Amino acid sequence: MSVNQSPTGQQPTATYDSAFMKACRREPVPHTPVWFMRQAGRSLPEYHKVREGIPMLESCTRPELVAEITLQPVRRHGVDAAVYFSDIVVPLKAIGIDLDIKPGVGPVVEKPIRTRADLARLRDLTPEDVSYVTEAVGLLTAELGSTPLIGFAGAPFTLASYLVEGGPSRTYENAKAIMYGDPELWADLLDRLADITAAFLKVQIEAGASAVQLFDSWAGALSPADYRRSVLPASAKVLKAVEGYGVPRIHFGVGTGELLQLMGEAGADVVGVDYRVALDEAARRVGPGKALQGNLDPAVLFAPTEAVEAKTREVLDDAKDLEGHIFNLGHGVMPSTDPDALTRLAEFVHAETAR
Repeated sequence: MSVNQSPTGQQPTATYDSAFMKACRREPVPHTPVWFMRQAGRSLPEYHKVREGIPMLESCTRPELVAEITLQPVRRHGVDAAVYFSDIVVPLKAIGIDLDIKPGVGPVVEKPIRTRADLARLRDLTPEDVSYVTEAVGLLTAELGSTPLIGFAGAPFTLASYLVEGGPSRTYENAKAIMYGDPELWADLLDRLADITAAFLKVQIEAGASAVQLFDSWAGALSPADYRRSVLPASAKVLKAVEGYGVPRIHFGVGTGELLQLMGEAGADVVGVDYRVALDEAARRVGPGKALQGNLDPAVLFAPTEAVEAKTREVLDDAKDLEGHIFNLGHGVMPSTDPDALTRLAEFVHAETAR
């Protein structure tokens, strides 16, 4: 089903005619829609208050807390979409992988997956494994009304990197050793992670998410040839698995300027662009038929308001001829960002692009 259609046999949902959904479908919009990656949490004092003393992964399993955190930036910033508060390792934890998110470090896996025998630990994800997600999305859609909710999941390559390395890595030496040295094991690992990721996205969509984003944090560590051969098939499998729902699918990676065409080929409706490539050039690389999302450098928000507005105008100017544009940062909100700077930015984009 195309994102240009409402769900077959149903009336259009409350979010269908929102600026965000229209932009995803490359239709005319009343203003350029805005949301920020990692807007749910991190920089907001109200987020730190409600999460005080609650470990990250536990906070992701409390539906009322998830709903509150997801709603906070919508209330404060007036953004055009909410993004579900979670973490990319939540589905792995849900199927029994022994991992934790350590402050200042990130996800740490107790026993990395590096052999064929280890694949048995990656069982299928069922809706019952993440019933708290279904409950939280239900709470959110009831509260959000016409504001779309974006579900999200980590892409197979990024999940594999954490699982194989045992935590964050700058070199991905263990993951790449398997990718190059045992390509059959690597393909089977990513294929299994594709099934888990697709199942996680389906839970969010079936509970009411209006769109989904596949987040490939570490894909920029790959050459185009390696991406095409060793990663693209799994990402494409995830995006194909949710195609029938008719919700927009966004695909984003960091440092992926050389991979933009391939990421578009993976099957997304919207390609996220980080801050290293101008949007007009990104459109040339991606090719026609895709909306783009991005791409102000998050560090710009630490500059004076006049500088933020000047850089934002550059992004909007680069985007003026795009088929569809969703304004976002070129990566996530930094924890020390002034929340008021985000509010001013959303207001500025709305005012500058009002039709």
